[in-house]
Amino acid sequence: MDPESGFWATASLAAGPVLYWRGFRTLRKRQLIANTPTARIRSMAMGLVEISGAVEPRSTVSAPFSGKACAYWEVDIAARNRHGWRVIHRNQSGNPFYLSDETGVALVYPHGAECRIRFGTEEHCSGLMLPPCYADYMNEHPSLGVRMARLGTLRFRERMLETGQRVYVLGTATPKAQARVIAQDAEEVELAATGTDGPIARRSRLDRQVAGVVRRGENERTFIISQDSEKGLMFSLGARALLQLVVGPVLTLIGLGYWLVTLSAGRRPW
Repeated sequence: MDPESGFWATASLAAGPVLYWRGFRTLRKRQLIANTPTARIRSMAMGLVEISGAVEPRSTVSAPFSGKACAYWEVDIAARNRHGWRVIHRNQSGNPFYLSDETGVALVYPHGAECRIRFGTEEHCSGLMLPPCYADYMNEHPSLGVRMARLGTLRFRERMLETGQRVYVLGTATPKAQARVIAQDAEEVELAATGTDGPIARRSRLDRQVAGVVRRGENERTFIISQDSEKGLMFSLGARALLQLVVGPVLTLIGLGYWLVTLSAGRRPW
């Protein structure tokens, strides 16, 4: 018997149920989006909430590869192998950002979110001849896997949420923390010196307008930040769920059928 065929049959038998289970999880996520009405930020209830609006940074964040100012970034580095690309490093900024609509402002903590953001830059480079922006980043985040991967070809991807971009958020809303403002003096100095609504004053003003904080919940763990609209998100999740629910059983049957035929014929599995 061909050992490679036995390996792929075993892999199919193991992967099929996992894929089928993930299909139900994806389907549940789609149903959760469908059953949660979109709320206005000012009147959103505490608990699971669905909102959309324009992004504004709360603090200065620079994307590590491009250096562009943004509200949120995430990057991944992948190494090429014979099967395609294998991601060897992921990272993201954890800074909260504001999300505003015509009624109010929410503060979004992106940690733990499933971010569906279209990548802005993608570049393939030889690991031994990296541009400074990539080489500096990899030197700041060393690991054995990253060092070994530099012997081959690497793919760098960077995704960002920039000021003014509209996003959809499904997460758990909680009341904002009650705290005394300690930056009032800095705000007054800035306004007196410039006569304008600068970064410190704008942040203080938006903090006072925050209607609630949206993050990943303790009980309901679903937390999505997406550049796609609700309709587009539901379509992509539905298509993925259908694929997983169909392919999962097919892989299971292929692997099971192979081993039943092999064992019933009395052949050695390896």
